Amino acid sequence: MVDQFLALQNLVGNAVKHTDSPVTVTVSALGGQVEIRVIDRGPGIPQADWDLVFRPFQRLGDRDNGAGVGLGLALARGLVEAMGGALAPEDTPGGGVTMVVSLPAADAVPPPVAPEDEELLT
Repeated sequence: MVDQFLALQNLVGNAVKHTDSPVTVTVSALGGQVEIRVIDRGPGIPQADWDLVFRPFQRLGDRDNGAGVGLGLALARGLVEAMGGALAPEDTPGGGVTMVVSLPAADAVPPPVAPEDEELLT
């Protein structure tokens, strides 16, 4: 569970750092997948650089050394992939970038049966 939160924290933190507008996070279930979208309306990322931003120590467009070491997106992608998922950018309609996390949905687990209800099931 910590991996999901750390990956999401890195994505949201990166979006907040690179835009002056609000960042939106949405979650949806699609078939056997759960999609988490981190949406910003910042300058976006050119499609030619989409793979580049996931390389360790990459800070696309940053010029100062106080902006971090460039591990946020690389770490987020590694954590998501370790959970059997994928992380990919998309253009945000109207400008910006949307980071899409796709994870396999957990199998539904029935709730535990209360002891007083067990006799109703037999």
